[in-house]
This record gives sequence, structure tokens and C-alpha cells, in this order.
Amino acid sequence: MSNHLVPFLASWKSLLAVVLLACLSSYPNLLELYSNKSATYALCSSEGNKIYTVDQHDIQVQCIVVRNNRIADVGSLGNITSHWNRQSLWHLIFRSSLDVRFIPSGAIVVPGFSDSHAHILEYGASKVLPLEGTKTIEETVARVREFVLANPDIQNDTSRYIVGGGWDHTIWSTSRWPTAADLEADPIVRNRPIVLQSKDCHALWISAKALEASSPLPDEEIEGGFIVRDDHGRPTGVLIDNAQSLVDQPEPSHSDILRQFNLAMKDALSLGLTSIHDAGLKPESLQFFESLEAKNALPLRVYGMTYYDESKPYNGNTTRKIYGRRLTARSIKIFADGALRTSGAALYEPYADNPSTNGVMRIDPEVLKDIIPKYLRDGWQVNVHAIGDRANGIVLDAFEAALSGANVSALRPRLEHAQLLSEADMHRLGKLGVIVSVQPTHVIDDMWYAEERLGPDRVKGLYAFRSIVDSGALLTLGSDFPVASSNPLATFYAAITRLSFDGVSPHGPEGWHPEQRLSRAEALRGLTINPAYASFTENIRGSLEIGKLADFVVLSRDIMSIPVGNILKTQVLATVIDGKSVYGAI
Repeated sequence: MSNHLVPFLASWKSLLAVVLLACLSSYPNLLELYSNKSATYALCSSEGNKIYTVDQHDIQVQCIVVRNNRIADVGSLGNITSHWNRQSLWHLIFRSSLDVRFIPSGAIVVPGFSDSHAHILEYGASKVLPLEGTKTIEETVARVREFVLANPDIQNDTSRYIVGGGWDHTIWSTSRWPTAADLEADPIVRNRPIVLQSKDCHALWISAKALEASSPLPDEEIEGGFIVRDDHGRPTGVLIDNAQSLVDQPEPSHSDILRQFNLAMKDALSLGLTSIHDAGLKPESLQFFESLEAKNALPLRVYGMTYYDESKPYNGNTTRKIYGRRLTARSIKIFADGALRTSGAALYEPYADNPSTNGVMRIDPEVLKDIIPKYLRDGWQVNVHAIGDRANGIVLDAFEAALSGANVSALRPRLEHAQLLSEADMHRLGKLGVIVSVQPTHVIDDMWYAEERLGPDRVKGLYAFRSIVDSGALLTLGSDFPVASSNPLATFYAAITRLSFDGVSPHGPEGWHPEQRLSRAEALRGLTINPAYASFTENIRGSLEIGKLADFVVLSRDIMSIPVGNILKTQVLATVIDGKSVYGAI
């Protein structure tokens, strides 16, 4: 080699080293990306702007670019390929074109769906012995019999507890509560310990053997609940709200819980759910989720509401909050009242169909006034279950006192359900900045009996979603599964139609109280960016914007424009979390 070339080659090598160092410092994951091309890709529609970003302006784009687990770019196919193939260091150094993938014809992309109020393990448990949809007490008992006969280990062990859920007495042909005697009437079912959860999770129907195991039950009234009794004052086998805690039953084993969890996750991912707000994790449930988080074994994101045990002293200043990769638990869940189905929702005036009661408060209002400011002071988000108008008014009173002079956007208190509100309380919502977490599928469940239960005037304040939005409050949507369908498309459909799944309502084809319908854009935001805000994650999730986590769903049809009758026919083609398919394929 000529001596005069040596300095030139040395300077060239130095220059190349500087360039490579600059590349690597600007793109620290460059080599990783090159070795794993699937880490960066563009997802596009060949039919134009079919990706709904749900950003501040609800813009639609043709493509998103995913790099590792984040959204790296959005825009048209031309601009995306131009930027990433001609100007990027990726192309200049490796001469490799961007991996561009196209969604099928007619499909769209939306941010990953979030369910703002659900019960993961309870849903899994309900799948083991599902009782939803039965039309009579006898049909429900027959379901239990079939379950026993289908499981020889249970059939041969009469001491083994049988647990199921989903029965709904409001759709049965009889108006009476079921009894332990109904279970004993079946020769296969009788003489077994059986505990059956109601659809709304506010009542337990138990067998004679389970009743015996839980005896003696108190003779006095149960604060925040009641025991259904016969004419002689004897328990019949149904316990409502707080009285449910009197039922003695074994705790599920770890394998039982894992089975329930896996059943729930299989359905959730197939339905496009990338995040679930679990509304009330008892210590053992929270411990289970935390064990999965420690092993990076949570398949989706869980925002856990820690269960409030009013029988114990206040411990918000000592209870540890959890901020994990996919598990967060920094909120507390408090029950104010019962449910409308069981006449346990606390009303200002008695029930129209049962004037002997106006429901029950499950917690003393003075306790609410005491603990809410304490939890807020100690950095907890406070989420309160409130269904009746009286319960919602009491909770809003407590929130109003606790939030005086506070930074509400830093605290983000939530009303869970907010089913029945007085007009005055609706106006208060927006002023207070309280987040309202509602479940639209409850509308199409309850619309068939609601007016009879509440009367023609008071029922106008039930599930008044449009009025809540017009008050200025932020509305976030959930299902309350297993109480209702876990399908977020069912939530979307119910929010915009207020029709049953077969397209009918007591008020005709326009829906039940159609003036309270949400728009499609509002419903989509209620399933994406609003739940992100309600869980303090709007900066990293909830919309498809540059820098946010790549959680999204590919749907077979454009739910934002197709006839409403086709919404529930839409399929989830892929569920993507952190840029990777966890269901389907892209």
C-alpha cells in the first residue's frame, strides 16, 4: 500500500467511527431493530384514512409506524415511506425498506379498548358454572344439575362446594326470590353446599347445606344488607348486599384462581381489550395479580381498585400502592349502596313497586365524609359505587367537601355507576370535576323493568348519559362484567343506540330515552382515551399518537360509519399490546 494513502485511510476510519457513534447515540436501539425487523413496521390501510387516532381532534390517518412498543409516526402512506425509507438512518446504513403491512379491506384500526369497570376473577368464576339467561328458577336449578352430572369428581363428592353465578330474578316468570328449598327439590342437586351469585353480584342464593354451614345467622337486621326470610322469620337462602359476607364458604385455591384468570383473559384479548379497570380487588386477588406482574405474566394492563374494608381502621397511609409495568393499584373502591335489581339502591323516595323500602346505604354517610378526604390526602384515587339518587347525592356531598380548594385533576375522584341522579346532582358533576364511570349495557338490561320500579318521572334520571356529558363531566365506559357482556363492542352499541341486541326497546326503534344517546365519537373516546385519563395514563395510552404505547385493535368493519345493526357483527381481527399481536395477527 502506498504510504501517502495511510493518513487518508486513518482519517476515513476515524470519520466512519464518529458517524457510527452518532448513529448509535441517536438511535440506541438501531442494532436491535436491524436484528429484529418486526420491531419496526408500518400498519396502513389501502383504502385511505381508516386509522382512528382518537387524539384531541379525532383525526384519522392512513398509517401508523410502530417502533419497539411505541407509536413512532402517523400519517399518509406516501409521507411515511418517504420519511422512513429515504431519510432515515435505517435506510441509509442498512439499505432496508420499512416493513409496511396492510389491514384487510373494510377494516379499521382504533386504540386498544379499555373496560373502566369490570371484575376479572369473578368473570372467570362465572364461566365455570354460568347461570345467565335462565328464564325460571327450575331452569336455573337444571343448570346446576347438568354441571354436577358433567363433573364426576363433583358428582361423587357431596361435600364439595359448588359455586356459580349469573342468575337474574328480574327476567324470571315469577316475582319471588329463589330459595334453598328450590335447590333441594332436585335429587341430584340436593344435600350439597351450593353458593350462586346473582347477575348483579349483590345477592347470593345458597343451598340448605350452605345455609347450615353459615348458621347461626343473626336475628337482627344487617347494616347495609338484609337476609330474605319467610313468614316465620327463617332465612330462605338468599342474602342481599352486606349480608353476603355472612355466607361461610372455602376460599378458592391458587389453581382455581388461575383457571378463572385464564378464562377471563382468553375472552378479553379476543374482544380487543388491552386494559381493564378491576373494580374491587380483595387482598388475596390483588396478591395474585401482583405475583403475575412480578413474573411479567400479565397479558394485558390491569388498573386495580383496592377493596375498602370498612370493618378495619383506616389504613390508607400505610397501604402500599403498586406502579408496575402492567399492574397499577393506586385507587380505593368504596361501596355506598346496593343495586337496582335487588331494590338495594339507596333512593330519596321509596321504590314505586315496593313502597316499603327506599333501598339501603351500605356505608354510613359520616364514614364517607371521614375517609374520603383521608384517602385523597394520602394520594389515593377514590372510586365510589353509587347507584341510587340518594347514594349519589351523599357521595357528591362528601366529594364536594373533600375537594374544596384541591387540584381535582391531580386527584380524579370517580363515581362508579352513577345510575340514577337528581337533576341538581347532574349539574354538580361538571363543576366538581368528578369522573363518571358508567356501563351502557346495563341500560338495555334494566330498561324493561326500570319504569315500574322507579315511576315515570324519576326514571328520566336513570342512565342519563347525555345529561351527564352536557354537565361537563368526563364519561368513561365499562361493562361491569360478569354482570353484563364483556364485549366492548356491546358497550359501544348500547351507548349509541339504547336498544337491545336484537334492536328493540320499550320506547321503539330509536332506543329507550333516545335523547340520552351518545355519539359514536363520544362512545369511542369513552372506551379509549377517557379510561386512560381515569387511570392517570392519558400521556402514554388511550390514543394513537407519537410516543404513546402501541396498544391497538384491528376491527373487521368500520364501527364509526356502518349501520348500527352491523356493529355487533364486527370481528376483532387482531389485538396488539406493546406493538405485538396477543390475539390474531397483523
